[in-house]
Amino acid sequence: MLIAFMFVGLTVYSVINAVLGFAVFLAAMEADGGSTPYVIVGAAVLALVGLGAGIGLCLVRGKVWARGTGLGLMIGWALWSILTAGICTGLNPSVYG
Repeated sequence: MLIAFMFVGLTVYSVINAVLGFAVFLAAMEADGGSTPYVIVGAAVLALVGLGAGIGLCLVRGKVWARGTGLGLMIGWALWSILTAGICTGLNPSVYG
């Protein structure tokens, strides 16, 4: 049961990452000034969703679905950070300049 909800959390994070990443990309392309503020906000929101919500759900006692989904969110954040060298999660310094 825990493993199934880990995949649910991974899928949820992947969808949020794709939607938010596309929105940040569009906002950065249409920006008159620098795109750095959009990337910073996008990275903060992704970290808050992946790590903040993941830790919060893992701390819920007695709920297997919460712990599995929380672990899946954190795994999703880490997986996307590693596979894309931090570009999709805002960890790569080259996206800020």
